[in-house]
Amino acid sequence: MQATSATTGEVHKDRTVLRLTGADRIDFLEGLVTNHVTATEGLVYAALLTPQGKYIADFFILTRKDDVLLDVDTSLAHMAAQRLGIYRLRKDVTIEATDMIVLRGLDEAPDGALPDPRDPALGWRAYRDAGSVTDDAPDNAIDWDAIRVAQTIPETGQELTPETYILEAGFERLHGVDFRKGCYVGQEVTARMKHKTELRKGFVTVELAGTAEPGADIVNEDGKVAGTLHTVAGEKAIAYLRFDWAKGPMTAGEATVTWKPA
Repeated sequence: MQATSATTGEVHKDRTVLRLTGADRIDFLEGLVTNHVTATEGLVYAALLTPQGKYIADFFILTRKDDVLLDVDTSLAHMAAQRLGIYRLRKDVTIEATDMIVLRGLDEAPDGALPDPRDPALGWRAYRDAGSVTDDAPDNAIDWDAIRVAQTIPETGQELTPETYILEAGFERLHGVDFRKGCYVGQEVTARMKHKTELRKGFVTVELAGTAEPGADIVNEDGKVAGTLHTVAGEKAIAYLRFDWAKGPMTAGEATVTWKPA
């Protein structure tokens, strides 16, 4: 296959594509992840949770004729494959890492590209065999963090950590959870948070006036820690806030923090 230029998109270097094969692959995933695997012909965004409803990994699912692809952050790929393997039991499912390449972009989408299901602002994603793409696009040609911050889209390892509850991370808004599907690991806790409680904490986009680093405490005018700063992009940032304490003037580092509830 002739190599094609990555100028039609950027190589997403921090992603690994897992492949699931076997007759039981669809039913296997359906019983584990937060979204309906075949809800759309395109990409499905979903997460794998602990039985207590906390985040393990998030990924994109692409169901094809003979297999299913999972596009996952490389730092979590080995662990995610192992965790999925625990549930395999006697099911006809094989899980293996591939050397496929993930492309993403905002320009005109190439053949086979699919919209990012989380938000239109994130453009498209495409999957190519190794060797079919040459990475001659400049690094950081697109400020993806700025896009994420503007749309309050959490990222693996930055906002999404083992202590995260996906509803606090906005997974319903990001089309990452389906409350109409059957049971999955962590479903009971997630459904309870949806139907029986009001979210008191979560990720939001805040405005900064001044300098502050990710990880800084956000302190309200009463001196209470109302939250934590996460990804910073210019004068905006994603913050994890306790909503009832996030009122009035707040500070983080040397910055004034402003949150305007929708």
